[in-house]
Amino acid sequence: MNIQAKVASSVSQRYAEGAKERQEALCCPVDYDVALLKLLPQEIIERDYGCGDPSRYVQAGDTVLDLGSGGGKICYMAAQLVGEGGMVIGVDMTDEMLALARKHQSGMAEKIGADRVRFLKGYIQDLALDVEAREEYLLAHPISSSDDSQQFEQWQTQQRSERPLVGNDSIDLVVSNCVLNLVAEADREQMLAEIFRVLKPGGRVAISDIVSDEAVPEHLRANEELWTGCISGAFQEQQFAQAFLNAGFVLVNYDKWDEQPWQEVEGIEFRSVTLMAVKPEPPLSLDVGQAVIYRGPYSEVRDDEGHVYPRGQRIAVSARTYSFLTEGPLKDEFIAINPAQPKPPVDFNAPAGTLRPAAETKGATHNSGSSKSSCC
Repeated sequence: MNIQAKVASSVSQRYAEGAKERQEALCCPVDYDVALLKLLPQEIIERDYGCGDPSRYVQAGDTVLDLGSGGGKICYMAAQLVGEGGMVIGVDMTDEMLALARKHQSGMAEKIGADRVRFLKGYIQDLALDVEAREEYLLAHPISSSDDSQQFEQWQTQQRSERPLVGNDSIDLVVSNCVLNLVAEADREQMLAEIFRVLKPGGRVAISDIVSDEAVPEHLRANEELWTGCISGAFQEQQFAQAFLNAGFVLVNYDKWDEQPWQEVEGIEFRSVTLMAVKPEPPLSLDVGQAVIYRGPYSEVRDDEGHVYPRGQRIAVSARTYSFLTEGPLKDEFIAINPAQPKPPVDFNAPAGTLRPAAETKGATHNSGSSKSSCC
């Protein structure tokens, strides 16, 4: 058994036990929205293992994908938030957790008023592979020769391509609650590539997980109990954000950062965080006359695409960048200037840091994040 399969087996076994009986060591305290918990069966609440609440990032109409959905707690919370136009998909590899989640599916659909949740068996590092379909194939076509093995690999390739478990560009929001750290290190690049693949352009991620303040040494990573307990597989805090940047995400930021560590092992602090990121829109940059002013207090800031924003200066931006800066996590850092009469869109080709003359935005609304007037 290779290391990836061994990690997956150990994790699945421990969480199978957690589906039957609560394992206190697998979770840390989280303040969930009590109003969303009222409809949930106590069995699901008790068998949930997490370190954050990514459900609070769900918006009406979203198609949400929960990676490592376990007993379905976050999925059923999200289902109350997405509304009639939304959908929630939970992916998990552990049969016992899937059985727990599906056990209450009809009852929850009745309480919510619609069946908006699907639970699928799969691996979060391979969201194209339908594991239940694979199991059915192997029952019907046992492998007893090299030809059988070759046909099986061909079937898997075809299934991933033609009938992926989660389709390309199909998800508005990917959430996960203390699960990414459980994936073998060798599979993490593929895992992030899969998250990127399934998100729509402009789609978001909200990942609650455990990070370490220092790199975890090899002898701790080899400890199976610490790995399955969300400790030794933790991303180092800088590495976690960088991994999403490397995968092509933008606006990568830590929205939640616990003041106190959840645990400390051999002097290494492990704490819960929630990371946010966005899959960028296609690289079409249009100029419609918009500008932003960085408020300060620093002399200037830079974004991940190399744009520079000096303090207090009216900088020309494309419609795409304007949206990122004024609607995303940086919206409180910038004054947004939208022209009263947008000019006909043209390709944005101004060098980074180009000033937008005040004459071009006369009569524009300056959105500073406050509707109050300070004038007499």
